[in-house]
Amino acid sequence: MTNLAAPSVPLSTADDRAARLIDAGATWADRIEASPASAQLTYRVSGEGEGSVATRIRAGKHEFVVDEPGALAGDDVAASPVEYALGALISCQVVVYRLYAQALGIRVVGIDIAAEGDLDARRLFGIDESVRAGFSDIRLVITLTGPETLERYEELRAAVDAHCPVLDLFTNPTPVSAVVRKG
Repeated sequence: MTNLAAPSVPLSTADDRAARLIDAGATWADRIEASPASAQLTYRVSGEGEGSVATRIRAGKHEFVVDEPGALAGDDVAASPVEYALGALISCQVVVYRLYAQALGIRVVGIDIAAEGDLDARRLFGIDESVRAGFSDIRLVITLTGPETLERYEELRAAVDAHCPVLDLFTNPTPVSAVVRKG
């Protein structure tokens, strides 16, 4: 397995995080109050096929590669699309845990999330069209460290579950439209 160098993430103290979260929340609240339409965000990402089945993805100023393991015809140079999907869920959860911990006054020192997703490859390979193509089950284990009680952390989890955009993608149907063009 090739491990592509991950970008270095700056260290942040609890006070720094709190200040940034409060500032971002206040800025967005002011912006949305002044113009409710400013709450509508559109994200744009593009990708181009490379190698056997890999894809080079561009998202703003960031670029990363998505691939498959050899058993799925890939070169195994990066995580697979479904692993990135689980990673997107985990990373969105971390953001929303931080945001709502701050909003609810719940002290969280550390957040560690593990995800497992079950996928039946029979649909992918056209063997059985009756099974779901995507995950049939996803399990998250969220470990929160800090001085609060388990009940307070469960309260936080409920707020996160109600507000996490990527969790919403996994738990609710999202309309998708596609257009094929000849290049």
